[in-house]
Amino acid sequence: MGKAEFLGPYDNVFESICDDPIEVSDLTFRADMVMALTDLIEARGLKQKEVAKILNVPQPRVSELMRGKISKMSSDKLIYYAKCFGFEFKPVFDNGKIGVKVVEK
Repeated sequence: MGKAEFLGPYDNVFESICDDPIEVSDLTFRADMVMALTDLIEARGLKQKEVAKILNVPQPRVSELMRGKISKMSSDKLIYYAKCFGFEFKPVFDNGKIGVKVVEK
């Protein structure tokens, strides 16, 4: 069974559980950000206690992040976490499309 067959008529798993396209976009963004941040944390070999210090949050918040609890994370908070690791997001308009450029500081 291929990926498209599994999702049925949906391109995104969140479309299958939510009718609001804005909420689908937000859920997708948050899931992608959580995966990117956890990959970054693992690639840097950081312990949860170290991450808590970098993000200035209690260790249980880091545990929620590492376990993929997107319901506990707002888009704003995840953008802030990326900023704490030295990344900034710059909206760009190019060839009739809006995108995001990520800049590491």
